[in-house]
Amino acid sequence: MAAIPQTYKLYRRTPITPGNNTNLTIVQNTEPTLPHAGLSAHDVLIKIHAVSLNYRDLAILKGTYPLPSDPNGVPLSDAAAEVVKIGSAVSRFAVGDYVSLTMNTKNLTGKEDDGFAAPGSDVEGVLREYAIYPEGYLVRLPKHLSWEEAAGMACVGVTAWKSLLLPDTADQGKTVLIQGTGGVSIFTLLLSLAAGFTPIITSSSDAKLEQVKGLGPPGKVLGYNYKAQPDQVQAVSELTNGKGVDIVINNVGTASVIQDINSLVEREGTVSLVGYLEGLNATWKHEELVHLIRKAANLKGIFTGSRDEFQELNNFLEERNVSLKGLVDDRIFSFDEAKEALEYLESGKHVGKVVIKVTA
Repeated sequence: MAAIPQTYKLYRRTPITPGNNTNLTIVQNTEPTLPHAGLSAHDVLIKIHAVSLNYRDLAILKGTYPLPSDPNGVPLSDAAAEVVKIGSAVSRFAVGDYVSLTMNTKNLTGKEDDGFAAPGSDVEGVLREYAIYPEGYLVRLPKHLSWEEAAGMACVGVTAWKSLLLPDTADQGKTVLIQGTGGVSIFTLLLSLAAGFTPIITSSSDAKLEQVKGLGPPGKVLGYNYKAQPDQVQAVSELTNGKGVDIVINNVGTASVIQDINSLVEREGTVSLVGYLEGLNATWKHEELVHLIRKAANLKGIFTGSRDEFQELNNFLEERNVSLKGLVDDRIFSFDEAKEALEYLESGKHVGKVVIKVTA
């Protein structure tokens, strides 16, 4: 193993100037903070190989994120890293393990009720070459994945895991409607295939649909262009021979919830509400919500998950040797191209996760 350097590179956010809420400027620094004299007992030093971007990262940089964020903090929350040194009392990891961070450092077992604290906002993030975290913040990654694939899981992976009601529903042959072709959608599609589900993907781009359909066996991934077929209920009915879907992964917000409910199977389907790209300000009529009751349907809000659920996901991927080919967009950015990567994410031109390669 290579020697631990005396210094390392990282990015920090710069404060947003008054009247400018689209400032994506981040600065690259060198800080001599690596612990050559030793770590605290329960700390782990990791070398970060790759990081991936989420829309929340853009919101934090623009000052529109609804939760507290350090204005000078290190951005990004999702990483794939290697353990290079451990404290004297660390018991969960060894040097050489592949690890990632949990999205909520106050939600480790799923039983805590301490609020929300995440890397990249009020906890120092991962857009840097090395980092030190308490061992409790980390999970072990499957080693059959590339660094780039593994970097794309912390946020979207647990979101997809919880949205699909896994592991309880695995191998039950369910059908899932997945809105869009971003990171959450692509991971949900791949996880659906691994769990034995039939995914239906939507996009406004026929080219993206064809690309995404190729991620599964021939004919296994269904889909439709929502611009050409704006009636979701009818499109779903045609693709499922009138049955409907068992789960809808709603990435856009509350405005589409009524049509999501109407796209469900006749009894006990689930709408997993995971995003709000089009807002959370819809008004529903009482007669529209009757369908929720009549179908005994579930409207499930998804707000990431616990560290232990992240580990469950990783164990599932490892046990089934799940391929995540297609999770990462074809364009990989270098560490020096962090600003360009954020702008690319904002452009919406990507399919899957936008990833930055940090170290070899």
